[in-house]
Amino acid sequence: MTLGLEAAGVLVPGRARGITLGGCVSLLAAGLGTPYARPGARGGLLLVEDIGEEAYRLDRILTQLLRSGWLDGVAGIALGSWEECGPYEEEVRKLLHDRLGSLGVPVVEELGFGHCASALTMPLGVPAVLDTDTRTLTLDVPALR
Repeated sequence: MTLGLEAAGVLVPGRARGITLGGCVSLLAAGLGTPYARPGARGGLLLVEDIGEEAYRLDRILTQLLRSGWLDGVAGIALGSWEECGPYEEEVRKLLHDRLGSLGVPVVEELGFGHCASALTMPLGVPAVLDTDTRTLTLDVPALR
């Protein structure tokens, strides 16, 4: 399955392969240090989104994930919707680029998953390829078997 959206934007160009992981970024950060936290994003394709978090809170959340080392070694990042998180172009996009761009991995935005209208369901735990040239996320295997 290939997910591609013409509306998707590229924050950092590149191509990456890894296992999909992620979800609501505020919940990922809230789980740090608990027995339920995933050990980290190393080697994975991180799919994140959120709803109702102002830019200053997203800044704290992303900074927490960065400082904890949770994002060390992530292969690529796909960004979904940021509903009710403040003005996207003026605040949220700039923040995402500032915090995630320095990781040196491909980052694609607005892939159509999250808390938005007509949200796509994204499978986690599946090997995939993220390609910013084609603005696609391609699953190597079917999400359901």
